[in-house]
Amino acid sequence: MKFEAILFDCDGVLVDSEPITNGVLRELLAESGWVMTAQQCMDYFVGKTVREERAMIEARTGQPLTEEWMDRFYQRRNRELEASLEIIAGALDAVVAAQEHTGRRIACASGADRFKVQMQLAKVGLIEFFEGAIFSGHEMARSKPAPDVYLAAARHLQAVPQQCLVIEDSAPGVLAGVAAGATVWAYCPLPEQGPALLQAGANRLLAQMSDLPGLLAAG
Repeated sequence: MKFEAILFDCDGVLVDSEPITNGVLRELLAESGWVMTAQQCMDYFVGKTVREERAMIEARTGQPLTEEWMDRFYQRRNRELEASLEIIAGALDAVVAAQEHTGRRIACASGADRFKVQMQLAKVGLIEFFEGAIFSGHEMARSKPAPDVYLAAARHLQAVPQQCLVIEDSAPGVLAGVAAGATVWAYCPLPEQGPALLQAGANRLLAQMSDLPGLLAAG
């Protein structure tokens, strides 16, 4: 199938940020009284924003989720990302192939804040591919799993959502792409995560991002 536009999530699809971000979050939550394993934190928070989980965080810590706490999280998160962030293997070739397939009609549509998305894409050398086509769920009326960020990206690219391909890695993100009307392929390096992504509506699982160029070429 020939897609009019290809819309990439950022965290976990283009950049290997989830372990870093969730490591910082887990440390800060533990300091506040909510102790969990690294896997528990990943399972709970991947694909969600911290503010969306305010009620649960406040219930588990017994403390209000203040702007001061959020500022500490963002500052520590950004330092760790600047120091350690790496590109997802195969992501560069996937982005180049997407550009070629669509005539450069690609976008990055993330649930994260714009500063984080831009900083991460710059850090791993992908920012030039998405200049002017970066969309943040923080700037939408609703973030993922609502479709708003993907609809905004498709509209910007003047593409019909039903003719767009979304590349995601989390169930909330897959749900967002499906709700937008797009075809969704899920990057799924861990086979045990596949059933949840398929249940959310993914049309295909990618074991590695380097699979994308061949699949696009095959039509």
